[in-house]
Amino acid sequence: MKPIYIEGTAKTPMVKYDNENGTIEIKGRSIPENSIEFYKPLVDWLDDYAGSPKELTKVDVHLEYFNTSSSKCILDVFKKLEAIHKNKHEVLINWFYEEDDEDMLEAGEDYESIIRVPFRMIEIVD
Repeated sequence: MKPIYIEGTAKTPMVKYDNENGTIEIKGRSIPENSIEFYKPLVDWLDDYAGSPKELTKVDVHLEYFNTSSSKCILDVFKKLEAIHKNKHEVLINWFYEEDDEDMLEAGEDYESIIRVPFRMIEIVD
Protein backbone atom coordinates (compact mmCIF):
# COMPACT_ATOMS: atom_id res chain seq x y z
CA MET A 1 0.00 0.00 0.00
CA LYS A 2 1.36 3.37 -1.02
CA PRO A 3 1.06 6.56 1.00
CA ILE A 4 -1.39 9.13 -0.34
CA TYR A 5 -0.56 12.79 -0.82
CA ILE A 6 -3.06 15.15 -2.41
CA GLU A 7 -2.12 18.80 -2.74
CA GLY A 8 -4.79 21.12 -1.38
CA THR A 9 -6.70 23.48 -3.68
CA ALA A 10 -9.22 26.26 -3.11
CA LYS A 11 -11.94 23.58 -3.03
CA THR A 12 -10.23 20.47 -1.71
CA PRO A 13 -8.14 19.83 1.39
CA MET A 14 -4.54 18.72 1.49
CA VAL A 15 -4.56 15.04 2.38
CA LYS A 16 -1.62 13.01 3.60
CA TYR A 17 -2.02 9.34 4.52
CA ASP A 18 1.21 7.71 5.67
CA ASN A 19 0.91 4.01 6.45
CA GLU A 20 4.58 3.78 7.57
CA ASN A 21 3.98 6.19 10.46
CA GLY A 22 0.27 5.52 10.96
CA THR A 23 -0.57 9.19 10.40
CA ILE A 24 -3.36 10.85 8.51
CA GLU A 25 -3.65 14.58 7.93
CA ILE A 26 -6.55 16.47 6.35
CA LYS A 27 -6.17 20.23 6.17
CA GLY A 28 -7.86 23.13 4.38
CA ARG A 29 -11.27 23.60 2.76
CA SER A 30 -13.48 20.72 1.66
CA ILE A 31 -16.00 21.87 -0.93
CA PRO A 32 -15.20 19.59 -3.89
CA GLU A 33 -17.50 19.35 -6.91
CA ASN A 34 -18.00 15.65 -6.10
CA SER A 35 -17.22 14.77 -2.47
CA ILE A 36 -17.80 11.05 -2.93
CA GLU A 37 -15.32 10.91 -5.79
CA PHE A 38 -12.74 12.94 -3.84
CA TYR A 39 -12.98 10.89 -0.62
CA LYS A 40 -13.38 7.41 -2.18
CA PRO A 41 -9.61 6.73 -2.56
CA LEU A 42 -9.15 7.76 1.09
CA VAL A 43 -11.87 5.39 2.31
CA ASP A 44 -10.50 2.59 0.11
CA TRP A 45 -6.98 3.22 1.46
CA LEU A 46 -8.31 2.86 5.00
CA ASP A 47 -9.89 -0.47 4.06
CA ASP A 48 -6.43 -1.70 3.04
CA TYR A 49 -4.72 -0.08 6.02
CA ALA A 50 -7.17 -1.77 8.41
CA GLY A 51 -5.62 -5.12 7.46
CA SER A 52 -2.34 -4.20 9.17
CA PRO A 53 -2.63 -0.89 11.02
CA LYS A 54 0.08 0.59 13.22
CA GLU A 55 -0.28 0.27 16.97
CA LEU A 56 -1.33 3.95 17.01
CA THR A 57 -3.07 5.71 14.15
CA LYS A 58 -2.97 9.48 14.64
CA VAL A 59 -5.36 11.63 12.64
CA ASP A 60 -5.02 15.42 12.41
CA VAL A 61 -8.07 17.18 10.98
CA HIS A 62 -7.69 20.92 10.49
CA LEU A 63 -10.50 22.07 8.24
CA GLU A 64 -11.38 25.72 7.77
CA TYR A 65 -14.72 24.83 6.22
CA PHE A 66 -16.53 21.84 4.74
CA ASN A 67 -19.86 21.48 2.97
CA THR A 68 -22.68 19.06 3.74
CA SER A 69 -21.63 16.42 1.23
CA SER A 70 -18.07 16.49 2.61
CA SER A 71 -19.40 16.01 6.15
CA LYS A 72 -20.92 12.64 5.14
CA CYS A 73 -17.66 11.57 3.49
CA ILE A 74 -15.64 12.63 6.53
CA LEU A 75 -18.02 10.54 8.64
CA ASP A 76 -17.29 7.57 6.36
CA VAL A 77 -13.55 8.09 6.96
CA PHE A 78 -14.16 8.23 10.72
CA LYS A 79 -16.26 5.03 10.59
CA LYS A 80 -13.30 3.21 9.00
CA LEU A 81 -11.11 4.52 11.82
CA GLU A 82 -13.70 3.37 14.35
CA ALA A 83 -13.49 -0.17 12.92
CA ILE A 84 -9.70 -0.10 13.35
CA HIS A 85 -10.18 1.09 16.94
CA LYS A 86 -12.70 -1.67 17.66
CA ASN A 87 -10.08 -4.20 16.55
CA LYS A 88 -7.90 -3.23 19.52
CA HIS A 89 -5.68 -0.69 17.77
CA GLU A 90 -5.24 2.77 19.20
CA VAL A 91 -6.72 5.60 17.13
CA LEU A 92 -6.61 9.28 18.11
CA ILE A 93 -8.35 12.04 16.19
CA ASN A 94 -7.04 15.55 16.78
CA TRP A 95 -9.73 18.01 15.70
CA PHE A 96 -8.24 21.47 15.22
CA TYR A 97 -10.39 24.60 15.16
CA GLU A 98 -9.74 28.34 15.23
CA GLU A 99 -10.41 30.00 18.57
CA ASP A 100 -13.42 31.98 17.29
CA ASP A 101 -14.87 29.23 15.10
CA GLU A 102 -17.76 27.84 17.15
CA ASP A 103 -19.20 26.00 14.13
CA MET A 104 -16.04 23.97 13.57
CA LEU A 105 -15.79 23.14 17.27
CA GLU A 106 -19.43 21.98 17.25
CA ALA A 107 -18.80 19.90 14.12
CA GLY A 108 -15.93 18.13 15.88
CA GLU A 109 -18.09 17.56 18.95
CA ASP A 110 -20.85 16.14 16.75
CA TYR A 111 -18.42 13.64 15.20
CA GLU A 112 -17.08 12.81 18.65
CA SER A 113 -20.62 11.97 19.83
CA ILE A 114 -21.19 9.63 16.86
CA ILE A 115 -17.83 7.89 16.51
CA ARG A 116 -16.42 5.73 19.30
CA VAL A 117 -12.81 6.85 18.88
CA PRO A 118 -10.88 9.18 21.21
CA PHE A 119 -11.12 12.79 20.03
CA ARG A 120 -9.00 15.68 21.21
CA MET A 121 -10.33 19.17 20.50
CA ILE A 122 -7.40 21.51 19.89
CA GLU A 123 -8.00 25.23 19.79
CA ILE A 124 -5.71 27.22 17.50
CA VAL A 125 -4.98 30.64 19.00
CA ASP A 126 -3.54 33.30 16.71
